[in-house]
Order: sequence, then structure tokens, then C-alpha cells
Amino acid sequence: MNLIILCVIAAVIYFLLIFPTQWLKTERVRSSCGLGIRVLQISDLHVEKLRIAPGRLTRLIQEEAPDYIVLTGDFTQRSRHLPKVQRYAEAITKPGIPVFAVLGNHDHRLSPAALQELIRILDNVGIQVLRNQSTAVDHFHIVGIDDYSSRKSKVDQAFEHVDPSQPILVLAHDPNVIPHIQRRYTYLMAGHFHGKQFNVPLLFRFINKGRLAAAGIYKGMHTGTHGPFYISKGIGQAGVNARFLIRSEVTLHEL
Repeated sequence: MNLIILCVIAAVIYFLLIFPTQWLKTERVRSSCGLGIRVLQISDLHVEKLRIAPGRLTRLIQEEAPDYIVLTGDFTQRSRHLPKVQRYAEAITKPGIPVFAVLGNHDHRLSPAALQELIRILDNVGIQVLRNQSTAVDHFHIVGIDDYSSRKSKVDQAFEHVDPSQPILVLAHDPNVIPHIQRRYTYLMAGHFHGKQFNVPLLFRFINKGRLAAAGIYKGMHTGTHGPFYISKGIGQAGVNARFLIRSEVTLHEL
């Protein structure tokens, strides 16, 4: 009887805490931005604790066939996991779709040399890392703002060469930078909060994740003063390698 009880407890723990990290959801979001593009957002890989295989991401990208892919930060915080980052980067770029990325707070915990190695790995497979920079793509601009919680964000620098008359797609890791963006944008994508990871009421009243999270703005679609923004629930985990009542996510934005 004790063995049966232990098995039941183990099964409950698995389905409540581990299975949500493996049961990947493709969240589909539509926003009437008029860009006419489909963008796949993958956020918060945290490869050291990621339970989604690289090949699964390749197949998902091939099936969805987005126009662009964006990676909104937090690849790894430990240099020994950089080879694993490379395997995921190769899997994401394998279908040949343009990929753009920004860095997250965990990436900035790497040593300066390891951080440069991370950027080199991404660049070598064709992922353009935007560190307070912008790039013109077809009929719009992509602006990449470096991580806010690491005090690396330079909003004015990121927008310096952007034509405000054209559509502007902004990438950021920490959504707490949004109130500091005092200019119009067409759409913004961020991550960082993992959808709360442990979906417990009032959790962010006790764990300080900034004003947005404390106000209940930590996942999904929202409208800011200067444009709409989406906060991804992320694909990987930080801290405890588990999720509670929140699934791992990649997001397909129809803009």
C-alpha cells in the first residue's frame, strides 16, 4: 500500500510540476499592426534546464514557417552550457529563416569573455544579436534593447537610427523597460517573467519582479502608452526546474 501511495504522489508531482515543462504550447497571437508578417518568438531558453529537444524546435519552425524568428534573451548563465546553446542555435537556424536576438539578465551573469563567446556562437550560425541597436528589415525596423534589470538598456541609443515614420518592432528581455520607452513603436515582444512559472496568486507581491509584475502584467498581450506589447511565458525555466499551472511556450505573432 505504501508503494502505491508513493507512486501516486510521484505521478502527481510529475504531472503538476514536470509535465508542463515538456508540454510545449504554440501560443497564437494576432495584432492588427499592418505589417503582414508572422514572427515566431522563443524566449528564456535557459538551456541548462530546458526539456524541449533541439530537433523539436526545428520541426516546429518548419511546420509553422514564420517570416522571422526572434529570441528574447536568457540563453544561459553558465559558460559550461555554451556548447548546448550552440546546438539549440543551430536547430533554430536550420530552416533558414532570419533570426534576431537580444540578451537577458542571465546572459549578463556570464563573465565578459563567456558573454562574447555566446554572442560569437549566435553570430556564427546567423543570429543577429541587437545590443541597443536597430536594423532595417524589408519595410520595417527591428529595435533590440539590451537587458533592463542588468542596467544594460540604452533606449535612446537603440532607437538612434530608426525612421519613426516606418513600422517599428521592438525586442526586449525584461518588460520593465517599457515605461522608459518614450517613443512610439508598432509592437514589442518581451519575456523574463516565465508567465510566473509557479502560477500562485499574489506571488509577485512577495517576489520583487518590478512594477509591471506587481501590477499583474507578467504574461500575454497588453497595450502601453506608446504601443501594444506581448510578454512570453518562455520555453525554459530558471531556479527550480519546474512549472506549476503554466506551460512552456513559443509564440507565433501574426502582425
